[in-house]
Amino acid sequence: MGEIQRLRPYINGGYVESKSEKYMDIYDPSIGEVIAQTPCCTQEEVNLAIQSAKAAFGPWSDTPVSKRVQVLYRFRSLLEEHMDELTYILCRENGKNWDESQGDLLKVKEPVEVACGAPSLMMGESLMNVTSGFDSVLYREPMGVFAGIAPFNFPAMIPMGWMMPMCIATGNTLVLKAASMTPMTSFRLVELLTEAGLPKGVVNVVTCSRKEAELFLSHPDIVGVTLVGSTEIGRHIYATAAANGKRVQALCEAKNHALVMSDAPIARTAAGIINSTFGCAGERCMALPVAVVEEKIADALVAEIVRQIKTKKIGPAYDKTTDLGPVVTAGHRKFVTDWIQKGIDEGATVVLDGRDVVVPGYEKGFYVGHTVLDHVTTDMTIGDREVFGPVLCIKRVKDFEEGMAVMNANPYANGSVIFTQNGYFAREFTKRTHGGMTGVNVGIPVPAGVFPFAGHKLSFFGDLHALGKDGLRFYTESKVVTTRWFDEDESKNSNVGTWDGAL
Repeated sequence: MGEIQRLRPYINGGYVESKSEKYMDIYDPSIGEVIAQTPCCTQEEVNLAIQSAKAAFGPWSDTPVSKRVQVLYRFRSLLEEHMDELTYILCRENGKNWDESQGDLLKVKEPVEVACGAPSLMMGESLMNVTSGFDSVLYREPMGVFAGIAPFNFPAMIPMGWMMPMCIATGNTLVLKAASMTPMTSFRLVELLTEAGLPKGVVNVVTCSRKEAELFLSHPDIVGVTLVGSTEIGRHIYATAAANGKRVQALCEAKNHALVMSDAPIARTAAGIINSTFGCAGERCMALPVAVVEEKIADALVAEIVRQIKTKKIGPAYDKTTDLGPVVTAGHRKFVTDWIQKGIDEGATVVLDGRDVVVPGYEKGFYVGHTVLDHVTTDMTIGDREVFGPVLCIKRVKDFEEGMAVMNANPYANGSVIFTQNGYFAREFTKRTHGGMTGVNVGIPVPAGVFPFAGHKLSFFGDLHALGKDGLRFYTESKVVTTRWFDEDESKNSNVGTWDGAL
């Protein structure tokens, strides 16, 4: 084991020494060893980051939007220049394989490119002569300091893709709470933002516990909070921050289902399910942990899934031949394996059991192999709760109508998918599914950054989703200005040009 790195919070354009007496371990999950420690920042340090962002807001919001986005253009170039370095950092602290880690970073690049269009996206509306002699213009204005609370599973895409680009492009400033398990990627990316010319204090990064993060929910200088996390925490943040007059965008848990119709091509459908379910070790809110399959093809589909899984390599994240890397920590591995045991106890049939997988040379790593549980019924919690690991549940149904009923009964509605060659069923599915992001023969229906990440039901709390036009509206406030001009002679007549507010 090499030297353990001590991280520091990034406040007002640089690293500062933390006065915290508590440091949190960061593991390399491929080898199961601590590689760094990050401080549990004190409330004073979190408040310092907020004050830094507040001080930066005035000058930054006054900077023309065309100049603000120049920083993002340069950041995009630096992101590409440092791609291999960043990919290795992300692999090492998170455990995703090389391609998945690089994909996480490319999902930063995409929203940055969208945010570079802020000069046109922020353009308002106007109406001349809205009533006689009066003109009205709508402007979109920045609001102030936002707080971002990021999860461990996408250390690049979520804090630096979903939260940062549109926030700062529209003229706001940001305090990011990076996940304490995977903060190294965010710290390196904020360094590149500074290198790209971002002024001091516009983006600050801290690590802390929930206790210190509570400050975001009530602090008078925080205007909005964006979160990706559990439904329990999202509900709390939504209720608390909204009660304090703040905007909230809380993206929460998921249990995405796929409906597989009997006409779906077996091999291609199996490949899509495997990629969706087991990619990123299942640690993503757009994973596909449940396949609802018509009974007449269920045996054939399960057999094909097993056949293809047996060709997949389990190994360390930074081995470019690895298909399935480890989960993030030993604690999370136990969480996942406990859920597998619960599914077995509830009566599911074990097709593949990944609990005892061992990777030669990496015996201490936090590995969970591909797991498939068949004959999962609607009364089993394993099929309705988020496991966040490489576990696939098979629910068998007799037809389309039963499949729709099973899927829509789930309290989460992040994404949903249908595999079919039947246009009628595809159309009915897209119309009737509760999933906010829907795929037709698309296993991971994550939209491009110009569209919102639109979870429904217990998968989202708030009014405006991340990304797309929703993201722009979340980070801006509308202001309507009405003007009236008159000549000197007209001004002498007090009865001329009276504003009729009722129109």
